[in-house]
Amino acid sequence: MILGDEVLMEKESVVETSNGKVRGYNRRGIIKFKGIPYAAPPVGSLRFSSPVPLTPWTGVRDALEYSPIASQAPSNLELMFGGQRVQSEAECLTLNIWTPGIDSSKRPVLFFIHGGAFVTGTGASLDGSRLALRGDVVVVSINYRLGVLGFLYLPDESEASSNVGLLDMASALSFVKENIARFGGDPDQVAIFGESAGGFAVAALLAMPSAKGLFHRAILQSGVAHPLGMNPEAAVRVHEKLIKHLGIPKGDLKALRRISVEEIIKAQTAIMPVSGGFTEDRPLRLGPVVDHQVLPEHPLAAIRKGYAREIAVFAGSNLDETKLWTLLNPESEKIEIGDLERGAKAIVTMAGKNDRWRERLLEIYRRNKKTPRDIMDAITTDYTFRIPSIRLAEAQSLHQKNTFMYLFTWPSPFKGGKYGAMHALELGFVFGVLLAVEVGIFPKKDTETEILSEAMMDTWIAFARTGNPNNPALPALPPYSAEKRATVIFDKEIKVQDDPYGEERTAWEGLM
Repeated sequence: MILGDEVLMEKESVVETSNGKVRGYNRRGIIKFKGIPYAAPPVGSLRFSSPVPLTPWTGVRDALEYSPIASQAPSNLELMFGGQRVQSEAECLTLNIWTPGIDSSKRPVLFFIHGGAFVTGTGASLDGSRLALRGDVVVVSINYRLGVLGFLYLPDESEASSNVGLLDMASALSFVKENIARFGGDPDQVAIFGESAGGFAVAALLAMPSAKGLFHRAILQSGVAHPLGMNPEAAVRVHEKLIKHLGIPKGDLKALRRISVEEIIKAQTAIMPVSGGFTEDRPLRLGPVVDHQVLPEHPLAAIRKGYAREIAVFAGSNLDETKLWTLLNPESEKIEIGDLERGAKAIVTMAGKNDRWRERLLEIYRRNKKTPRDIMDAITTDYTFRIPSIRLAEAQSLHQKNTFMYLFTWPSPFKGGKYGAMHALELGFVFGVLLAVEVGIFPKKDTETEILSEAMMDTWIAFARTGNPNNPALPALPPYSAEKRATVIFDKEIKVQDDPYGEERTAWEGLM
């Protein structure tokens, strides 16, 4: 199942790109092109290397079906998005385009980067038709290399690159810059947006020299540059554990390129933590890393210096992000006081602080949350998502007046409302994917959800068009500042509030 998609075709359309002609199809007022390759297959000597241009094809290439997805391990989250799909290391560097018309209208472009912790996911999970049709905009989604194939740290290799997944994104943006006008889009009005790992990727792109000039606005949903993340030391540990598991000497790039993709994914799965929780002092993670080449410095450091001063930014998170992992792992539903104490200690330890900070955190969060599970979820949500979003907005607002903040608080009624405004819940609203019945993170279509979805779509569209999210669906939203911290709250009632959950926010001052 592809959520929100229709497979019936009404009329074919052909567009000539810089690589050759592609055939898409019309469906209910939207022209769809699926699985367009934007770079050469990243296999053989191109594994772990920067993406290279395609050899142009002759004739007309069908772009009627989604391509295989990037190689990845099975995931409960992807099952929620519609199930595992055919995978291919060779055929994964593709993008999808939804456009209201192939003409010279120069529509704003919304370029989506999917989430999945940089180890899972696909650009085919969400259909862009409703967003494109509602706003008369062009929507693009991409696949990029995942896991160790996209983000293995290779600092000593002259024939390979770290952060090749990020370079894939820049390559797809280059394709858009060169070709999107032929699909009815404006190459000078590109807004990148991403959720979860996609949001982290957007933050990295804000600081990447190779992405400079390829986009003009940025929306970060439930993921930004974590102040304590992207460090080479953690990336080195992943590399060392991987090659040890594979039995490969350090620096033997040829051996890494010879191993089957199945063995690579199997080894990656073996060395990564199972829970993804906060009970391990130094958990293993894959994703962008400051390598001093592709990503010269931490995005927050670069943004504080004004590196992305020309980019309008709209950033935010969901109120109950980490309750999604409780949904995916019901065994974690109940935790004891001791588990809460250990979890809070792990967080302050990763921040390099002593036990006094753990006590301070717990004291503040216990004022509004009662059960250990709810307290831990609130702390981990703020640690992972909300506070990093605030830090990025604080930094960008020093240089760019068009910096705005949101908080999504609409509580899903799924399973009696126990998961609240969990991670990824906002995606259904942003893309207009409302189902006949509620299914996990995807809400049921009714009057309430339709009104909220339309307001959120209009907000994302307005930001893509002008660099400012204000539109008739919102109360007046001022730019973000450290003085007022104006934030639009997306809920049953949409409102603007200064410094929401400010008491909890202050708990992190000096900690992160």
